[in-house]
Amino acid sequence: MSSQQSGLVVVDKPGGMTSHDVVSRVRRAVGTRKVGHAGTLDPMATGVLVLGVNRATRLLGHLMLTEKTYAATVRLGQATSTDDAEGETTSTASTTAITEEMVLAVVENYSGAIEQVPTAVSAIKVDGKRAYQRVRDGEQVELKARPVTVHEIAAGEFRREGDFLDFELRVRCSSGTYIRALARDIGADLGVGGHLTALRRHSVGDFGLLGATTDLEHVALLPIAEAARRSFASVDLDEEQALDVRVGRKLALSISDTTAVFAPDGEFLALYEPVDGQVAKPVAVFVG
Repeated sequence: MSSQQSGLVVVDKPGGMTSHDVVSRVRRAVGTRKVGHAGTLDPMATGVLVLGVNRATRLLGHLMLTEKTYAATVRLGQATSTDDAEGETTSTASTTAITEEMVLAVVENYSGAIEQVPTAVSAIKVDGKRAYQRVRDGEQVELKARPVTVHEIAAGEFRREGDFLDFELRVRCSSGTYIRALARDIGADLGVGGHLTALRRHSVGDFGLLGATTDLEHVALLPIAEAARRSFASVDLDEEQALDVRVGRKLALSISDTTAVFAPDGEFLALYEPVDGQVAKPVAVFVG
């Protein structure tokens, strides 16, 4: 593979690796340092991690705006410092009085537009420093609630584990939603605490587990043009319009959302967004 090729790599991340570990492995495999990812997965988590190589790294900021789907296991009756199984236990409580119906009723409250306080060990920056690093340094971190959207949420497959109650949680949500925080908040609402014991991301936008690679030594790139067509609405331009795009001009183009535009030969040129009903402006130009 040429180190100058641009495109996406869709990885099925194994547990125990950080997202940065995956980026480092792919950098070595493709022979370039220009590799980034669209949305961190915690070391404990597995599943879809979308990486951009070379010019495709500039697509990632736009891909992060898409929705994601997850399957998780929540344990009720135990809260942890990280809201997942890797943290220290901060409280325990019996769940013998908690019924499946009670859990389902609370879970339903998290459907739709909600305000969510991210987990304290998130990668969110606080005064220029990652929140998780502040926690590691012994600081108290209090993050502000942020608006997120949970499009679908469902609980099922309940099972008792001693004093604990475990259940499976499936979520389709906007980017920026913390599944660990959902587990924490559901447990808090039930008065017994909660945390994640497993998390698997099934999709990021149109990219899912089907076709995702587990081989980080020999990766195949999805070419940037194909990735753009899969991820955005697309418009094929004529030669004159393509020349305008190359110098960053607005286009007389009727679009309703962020759109990928292509030269007559199929080359991916740029992402455009609507200004009004008949004019579009460049969001990111990928050619000179």
